[in-house]
Amino acid sequence: MSVHLINPSDNSFGTAVITPRWLFVLAAATPKTAGDPILVDESIEQVVPESIAAGDIVGISVHTGNALRGYEVGRMARARGAWVIYGGIHATLFPEEALEIGEAHAVVKGDGDIAWGMAVNDCLAGTLQEIYDGGRIGGSEFLAARWDLMDPAKYMWASVQTIRGCPKHCSFCSVWRTDGQAPRQRKFQSVIDEIVNLRRIGFRFIALADDNFYPVTLTDLRLAREQGNDAKVAELMAVRTERFQLMEELAKLPKDMVFFTQITMEAGEDGEYLDAMRRANIKGALVGVEAVTPEGLKAVFKDFNYSGEALAKQLQTFKKHGVHVLGSFIFGLPTDKPASFDATVEMALKAGVTFAQFVMMTPFPGTIDFGRWEKEQAKNPTLVGDIPITRYWLIPIAVRPKMFTPHPSMSSGEISERTQKVWDKFYDWPHVWTRSACVPSLKGRLAFLFLSKLYRQMYAGTGISTDSARKKKAKTWARWMAKQCKRLFEARPMPELESPVWALPSAATLLPAFAGTPRLEATSPFVISKS
Repeated sequence: MSVHLINPSDNSFGTAVITPRWLFVLAAATPKTAGDPILVDESIEQVVPESIAAGDIVGISVHTGNALRGYEVGRMARARGAWVIYGGIHATLFPEEALEIGEAHAVVKGDGDIAWGMAVNDCLAGTLQEIYDGGRIGGSEFLAARWDLMDPAKYMWASVQTIRGCPKHCSFCSVWRTDGQAPRQRKFQSVIDEIVNLRRIGFRFIALADDNFYPVTLTDLRLAREQGNDAKVAELMAVRTERFQLMEELAKLPKDMVFFTQITMEAGEDGEYLDAMRRANIKGALVGVEAVTPEGLKAVFKDFNYSGEALAKQLQTFKKHGVHVLGSFIFGLPTDKPASFDATVEMALKAGVTFAQFVMMTPFPGTIDFGRWEKEQAKNPTLVGDIPITRYWLIPIAVRPKMFTPHPSMSSGEISERTQKVWDKFYDWPHVWTRSACVPSLKGRLAFLFLSKLYRQMYAGTGISTDSARKKKAKTWARWMAKQCKRLFEARPMPELESPVWALPSAATLLPAFAGTPRLEATSPFVISKS
């Protein structure tokens, strides 16, 4: 009997940008009695059906984007006589779908750090239940990844999680509903231990895979003080202090290390925090800009962001403090007009964001937008074949619409084509070359050009260029570029590097989360719902 953990994907590039953290942490959560699991990341290469035998246990984590492929893999595994268990954010939201369409024997909902091991043990004992609810565990219960099971040659960046949950309530995001709004923070000592482990094996580029690396804003603190809520102020300050302690320790790591994370725009008002990020070698962050107009921000419940000239100035603030921005913008909002596309790309160029992504509005399950849309569709359902549009992830990709919610003034084809043109303009050679000035050497600037084109090739999957023939050509080109790009991130392993000796380790840091787990593996986070 073997345990297989599969990260499903329709697109395989031979090399992946960032490690799918859940895959390696569930490997750590797999009971010793089941042996070392077999890990398959289909963003690198697709699973070989013959590798799965009758009686094997197959764990598949699905998010909305890869659910259809995940269900296909699950049906294949069950047909070969294996036990099929689903997890992930999508299976958490739609467990009955995974059971019916994915032909699952069981579904793990919520955090999988503990629940996955329970499911595997029950399967071995012949007492497998249909549903396991992992809930939301505390930071001290998060598990570390089994990086010893990873092939370092296949990934450009590793990933470590330091905090889970987001206090915001953006209408297009499900994180605050699935992971909660209360930050669940991992002790900084265990974070550093895991990062040291990764640097030992040759990773110096690491994504801090957090829902929001800036969980406490200056506004949060000001409001709590104005309300005279001393308990809330103390709670917020404890979280903020722990963030600074983490960044202080990150700053002591080898200077060749580079970190990237995800934060909200409000961090641009907090110069002290940005300076700490710079000292910690957190050189870049994905920042959700979403829209450049007040109307657009209000439409997505994100009116705490600035717009217009104030937006450009705030984005420039990140760069002044040494933190490069990957700006994320959404098109297809009800307030968008044809002029919104040019205004957005001009804003991105003017603000000097280092990278940018331009995505089409998608109502994801678990969000306010999805709930509102599903309620509207109940009156007069739109079907694609025999599948309701509100279950768009089950529609075959070849016939799946590019947009799902009607726009008041533009067709989905027009939005798709205009979005593609924005990608093309932002990533044209002259603009990329201008932005490459952030890198001091000529070799570095050439690498920046290469990276920019790779990013555009892998993620600009919108407009008319996505017909099957062009898509195949684009994948082939991206696969070649990814292989070459991997060399830019290679680093000499540092097996001699040692973790700090912590003066007062907590019990959670020293005690294993399950029998036989080494100390490093007992102190890292994981959410089965993370892709």
